Amino acid sequence: MIYTQKQRTLMDLWKQNKLCRLNILEGSVSSGKTWISLVLWAFWVATMPQDKLYLMCGKSLTTLKRNCLIPLEELVGSSNFTFSLAAKEGYLFGRRMLLEGGNDARSESKIRGLTLQGAYCDELTLFPRDFFVMLLSRLRVPGAKLIATTNPDSPQHWLKTEYIDRENELDLLDMRFTLDDNTTLDPDYVDSIKAEYTGVFYERFIRGEWCLAEGRIYSQFDPAKHIRREGPSKGRWYISVDYGTMNAFSAGLWRYDGETAYRAAEWYYSGRKTRRQLTNTQYLKQLQYLAGDRPIEAVIVDPSAASFIAELRQAGFTVRKGKNDVVDGIRRTASALQQGKLLFSPVCTDCIREFGLYCWDEKAPEDRPLKENDHAMDEVRYFVSTIMCGDIHYHAVKGGI
Repeated sequence: MIYTQKQRTLMDLWKQNKLCRLNILEGSVSSGKTWISLVLWAFWVATMPQDKLYLMCGKSLTTLKRNCLIPLEELVGSSNFTFSLAAKEGYLFGRRMLLEGGNDARSESKIRGLTLQGAYCDELTLFPRDFFVMLLSRLRVPGAKLIATTNPDSPQHWLKTEYIDRENELDLLDMRFTLDDNTTLDPDYVDSIKAEYTGVFYERFIRGEWCLAEGRIYSQFDPAKHIRREGPSKGRWYISVDYGTMNAFSAGLWRYDGETAYRAAEWYYSGRKTRRQLTNTQYLKQLQYLAGDRPIEAVIVDPSAASFIAELRQAGFTVRKGKNDVVDGIRRTASALQQGKLLFSPVCTDCIREFGLYCWDEKAPEDRPLKENDHAMDEVRYFVSTIMCGDIHYHAVKGGI
């Protein structure tokens, strides 16, 4: 295996038996931390008792499979590692691995009562605090260890304040990886990655800094760059919707050619402002008018709008529930803006207005937008995350994640 200098330093700590009870690898995207964490996990597990229990967990089983299980199988071979998401278990060098997702407050109950020799965690800042506290209490075999990876988050995040900042008080190793540490990457790729991030996401995902999200969320939005009278001449038509009754109802008409998305028109209605609430049937008529005679591939809708989704389907629309991970969606949208993949007609006045007003809640302990001037912003995010996310470059480079 070929290691970078930072990766070799970590493996030397393992060889010298200098790993701690808690071992956290943090830093930027494509820095090599996930790949070396899996190498370390495989080597360490292979030297541990075969009759003990081990755990691998991610934000969800789906992300765990994509980020860790498939790369681990490629790394050590299918004869040494097999897994089943349905059974939620695998075997690594004959050691039984439980597989879990830690995506909400109920996750903590999944691991109660376990006695673990070791645990591996992917994207640790996305875990609920209660899940992590319970997990540490399950590592109760002598010599038990945690190996975890994470990108930086807010400096007020519980992982930073309660663990990483107390590294000298705890049996904890915190190793920081940056994009420039990964000398295996092509320089052109590194330059492209750096160009795709701005603001808080650049500080966290490129520089590897724990920093606050503050100010305007989409500082990348530039009217001179992103407002166009014409968009792609070809492509499929979509409508994205943020459903509101008294809150604003926002709908955007998109044309997407697989590379660039153009928001050609909008309909925006505030029941609170007009003091008149509309029915689902009235909203449907407005969407039909927005669609005109265009063949609409799908309507992407606020996933909580169950009654309106039913109304749309009954009217013959194909409906996709919008992916609603807020911060990840904002990151994807910011990246699409930065790359010039989102364009807007000047008739989208309410959406353009919201771009200038949409801000982070600087008083919140976690990343959270202010719940105002966010209705068009939500449906733009639904469209990007649900339709475009597979086409935006997301840095999962083998050997460099």
